[in-house]
Amino acid sequence: MSQVLSRSLRSWGASLLLCVAPIIAVGQISLGVSVNIAPPELPVYDQPPVPGDGYIWTPGFWAYGDEGYYWVPGTWVEPPQPEFLWTPGYWGWSNGVFLFNNGYWGPHVGYYGGVNYGFGYGGDGWQGGRWQNGHLFYNRAVVNVNSTHITNVYNETVVNNTTNITRVSYNGGPGGTHVQPTPAQAEFAHQTHVEATPQQRQHVEAARNDRSLLASNNHGKPPVAATARPGSFSGADVVPAREAGAVHGSGSAGPAGAATTRAPTPRPPTRDQPTAGPAESASRPASAPRPVTREAAPPAAPPREAPPREAPRPPAPREAPPREAPRPPAPREAAPREAPRPEAPREREEPPRA
Repeated sequence: MSQVLSRSLRSWGASLLLCVAPIIAVGQISLGVSVNIAPPELPVYDQPPVPGDGYIWTPGFWAYGDEGYYWVPGTWVEPPQPEFLWTPGYWGWSNGVFLFNNGYWGPHVGYYGGVNYGFGYGGDGWQGGRWQNGHLFYNRAVVNVNSTHITNVYNETVVNNTTNITRVSYNGGPGGTHVQPTPAQAEFAHQTHVEATPQQRQHVEAARNDRSLLASNNHGKPPVAATARPGSFSGADVVPAREAGAVHGSGSAGPAGAATTRAPTPRPPTRDQPTAGPAESASRPASAPRPVTREAAPPAAPPREAPPREAPRPPAPREAPPREAPRPPAPREAAPREAPRPEAPREREEPPRA
């Protein structure tokens, strides 16, 4: 009896896990950081050649750390499993702040804010390649396939329907893109997703520790704009930026642009929870649980400055009473001198007579 009950409990537990597992992987948005300074524009750079068969291009993006925005170079990455594609992360505007949504792997490329990352990521889907019978075929018209070892290629011209092509790196708000999810992208949001691979997370961590990639140091023109493999920031496979992107403000946290990081309480997502989600954020450790989206509180209003007080006026100096000029001493009258009295005639002494 106990053995039958034990087998029943194990069978029931396995069924429960099969039901719950897809729910955990579906419909997650990972909020990494919120900032009230717009991210810089995307720099102009060339794509390094694909290093091997089966690699998928993941475009570069601006992440945010303790010292402000920094560039995460674009790179070729092996997908976690065949038939999976990469949906890039993107910055979105919400309630007066910019929020970063992490990217993810899935059977289709979902919504990434309409940001034109280039190399097949024109704002909708990826035209750089497609899976056929378990093999990835590359579009030579879009990606750099400069290798004789890769023969699964095709040529297909990509027509960009956007009339005003910009290098803006965020959706919504002043100056951002205003592209909304298509019905297909809304459907893709409810499919099973896989987060960034360990190689991708290590790539982001290496970029965060490289001070030359800070926007405040490179002024929107990173010296390492793209790499052939994740985490490789030196050598012949490194591609520098050809043209800088405009940096808004100082590109770093300051009095007018302090970052507001949140540590949201993770909770199980639901099936009807929307998914927009981006690349693994640099500001969240790889082992941290994927939190549910929380809107960052708007920045507090700056304190009002008290009106300046007038400096006390010094007291007027008192006028000293005019001093009277000293009077000259009155001349003393000389006492009248008495006329000398005539001396009385001396009596002449006669010698004594003999």
